[in-house]
Amino acid sequence: MDREVVGKVGMVVTRIRGGDLPGEVRVTVRGAHETFIAYSDTPVERHETVLVFHSRGNRAVDVEPAPWAAL
Repeated sequence: MDREVVGKVGMVVTRIRGGDLPGEVRVTVRGAHETFIAYSDTPVERHETVLVFHSRGNRAVDVEPAPWAAL
């Protein structure tokens, strides 16, 4: 599990299709941009901002659309 990525904001670089169909997000962590496999309950399009709320380990995370992005 990668605790440092939890709570970070990221940008979708490969569309997240939702459910068990992941995409990819780029997150700034440890002073660099890192790419993670990302899962979300709902689809999230490229270039949307997401919030990482859980690390699955092995460079995989659970995300949700950033709540402020809808404002």
